[in-house]
Order: sequence, then structure tokens, then C-alpha cells
Amino acid sequence: MDHFLYRDGRLMAEDVDLAQIASEVGTPFYCYSAATLTRHFRLFDEALAGMDHLVCFAMKSLSNVAVLKLLGDLGAGVDVVSGGEYARARAAGIPGERIVFSGVGKTREEMAQALEGGIRQFNVESEPELLALSEVASGMGATAPITLRVNPDVDAQTHEKIATGRKEDKFGIPIARAREIYAEAARLPGIKVIGIDVHIGSQLTSLAPFEAAYGKVADLTRQLRADGHEISRLDLGGGLGIPYTRDNLAPPLPSDYGDLIRRTVGDLGCEIEIEPGRLISGNAGILVSRVIYVKEGEDRTFLILDAAMNDLLRPAMYGAHHDIVPLVEPAPGVEYAPMDIVGPVCESGDTFAKTRSMPPLKAGDLVAFRSAGAYGAVMASEYNSRPLVPEVLVHGDHSAVIRPRPTFDDMIARDIIPQWL
Repeated sequence: MDHFLYRDGRLMAEDVDLAQIASEVGTPFYCYSAATLTRHFRLFDEALAGMDHLVCFAMKSLSNVAVLKLLGDLGAGVDVVSGGEYARARAAGIPGERIVFSGVGKTREEMAQALEGGIRQFNVESEPELLALSEVASGMGATAPITLRVNPDVDAQTHEKIATGRKEDKFGIPIARAREIYAEAARLPGIKVIGIDVHIGSQLTSLAPFEAAYGKVADLTRQLRADGHEISRLDLGGGLGIPYTRDNLAPPLPSDYGDLIRRTVGDLGCEIEIEPGRLISGNAGILVSRVIYVKEGEDRTFLILDAAMNDLLRPAMYGAHHDIVPLVEPAPGVEYAPMDIVGPVCESGDTFAKTRSMPPLKAGDLVAFRSAGAYGAVMASEYNSRPLVPEVLVHGDHSAVIRPRPTFDDMIARDIIPQWL
């Protein structure tokens, strides 16, 4: 569910007319619904009701500080994967005890940054990282709370580029070596083992891979406790998918996911962490763009927009589908026709959809990419020297720009010509 609906023939963001925002900030722009973000976070929080838990938003999906503050004020923690994300989380007012640090390539500088600023735990992904963290923490006279991320060799049955739990993926330590490396961690200075971490991928549309992975985590928990380790926390990752199309093939609900967690690990007495990102932010955001031209080709019609692959990378990178709808609701019975929907970047890959059935559109008309809140603005770039897209947050009948569009002068000013040129 989201809060981007037609009302009197116009697409609204909650109670704000999206065409009005377009007239004020220009296109393209991202727009997020505070009501949708709130609802989706609460669905996860309620799914784990009765269990000691923390819902940590995977901020790599959407890292605007205003969005982080909104979720943090609701009680969310965050999962960060870089020093920059850590700094953003702290700037949003999220305390260190609600920040989990993940990622396969944490630097010593990032470790020190988190230890100094406060951290809930490090999800350690390798032996070299474990040794480095021990050196950094002990050198600071600090203790680093850790889980070890185990790779359960479970195929998440998702896109090749977002699978993370198979033995050939770069993430985590092989689960077969977990007891050996936990023993090593227990001997190291500056390290305190508190639990286990697992994350098998993103955009999962079935609970079966989760069940397989969590069953292995439950077995490992019992083995590690028998070895003398205090395992009090299980970080079960995220990855639950969202519906990118308006059909009846909806992924499992957060409530079903919560029931699975209770069934697989609920008897262990552990605090549960989950790291949803896409399901909280994905359908909470849209990208609004304007038609520049309608071009008739040899055997097809091209709808050329002012948004491009640098603004929304997912279709070019993953072949991802986004529903694309006009801001003015098509009249009943209007005839649709196939169109290739493309952007202005000088790449053939700058294509959002091929032979997509669309209502009649003309230059100047506005369209919206649905389900663009996750991995949209965060993956944007200034390719072709195109300014980053502004972001707008809507709450009821209020809207605010939460990241302005930079000017050409802003972009150029970051470049420095050396004196010898």
C-alpha cells in the first residue's frame, strides 16, 4: 500500500498535488510519503510484537537525513554500511545504541569513528576484519560488540546482483567455519561476542529461503552456546520484496515474516534484529518526470523524458520494472499504445521500458515512476553533468524540499584547476 493515489483525476502524494510540486521545484524530482514510510515501519514493528526486537532500517535504500529522522523518531534503528552512512544516521539524531554497522570492507577509520561515536554492534564479515577491529578497539581502550555474519549457502532465488547468501557470494564467513572463528573472536582483546548475523539477499518474494537460513542459524546458536559463547542477539537481515507491478502476485506480508521468525528462532530467547530497507522505502517514493518529446521511429514510438538512468539506475542496472503512470488520470476507454520510454543520456542503456503500453502523451505531460523510493536517489549520479535530483517529503497537505537540486555552478565549483594549467 502507498499514499500516491488519483483524486479527481490528478495524482496526489497524500493530500498534495504532485503537479503543483513539479511547478515549484521542476522535474525530475523524487517525492516521499511520510504516511507510507510510517505505515511500513510499523508493520514490521508490529510483526515482532511480544519479542525483544529492534527494526533497523537499511539506510542504503534511502539515506536522506529527513527520512532517517522520521523513522528514528518512530523508534527505528538503522543498518549502516559506511562511515558516511554512520555520519548521516547520527546527524538525524539516531543514537549509537541503535546503529548496526554492516559491510564487507569496513576501514580502520570507520571502526574508530563508530567506536568513538557509539555503536550497537559491528556485523563482522571476515577474519581479517575481526583482527583489525580487535586492534582498533584495544588501541582505543574500547570494547567492540560484534556478531559474525555467517554465509549459510542458501540461494535466495532473487536477482544475481542482489543475492548475498550463497557460498560464491562475497558476504560473510562460511557457516561451516563459524565455530572456529567464534572461538578466535572470544580470545581477542577489545572484542565482545554478542550474537550471530545473517543476510541472504534482497527482493525475496518467498519465505522458503528465509526459513532455510534461519533454521541453520538456530542450529548454530545451540552449538555456539554449547561451546560456551553467550549468544543473546540474532541479526536476521532484511530482504523481503515489494510488488513492483500492480497485479495479484504480492510478496509475503511482514506479519507472515514475523510468524516465520517466531517459528524458527523464537524459542532461543534471543533479541531479534531485522534490517528491512526496500519494503519500508520502496513504495513510499516516486520519481516524477516530464515528457520532452514524443518521437516516431522506424518501427516504434519513443517517449523521451527529462529523467535519465543517472536519476533512476535500477532499470539499466538490473533490468528492473517500474510502473510508469501519467499524473493526469487517463479517461475511461482511452486507447493505449506501446512505447519505448527513454531518457536523454547518450547511452542506449538509458531505457526505462520497451513496448510499454501507455495512454496518449505529449510534450510537457508529467509522469510518475512508482515504487522508486528504494535505491533511487541513493544510486543517482551526475553523469552527463546532470544535477542530482531534488527530494521532497510530503506529510498530509504539507511538502518540503529535503534535498535541493544543485545548480550548474554548484557542480562546477567542486572541480579545481591546478595553478600550473
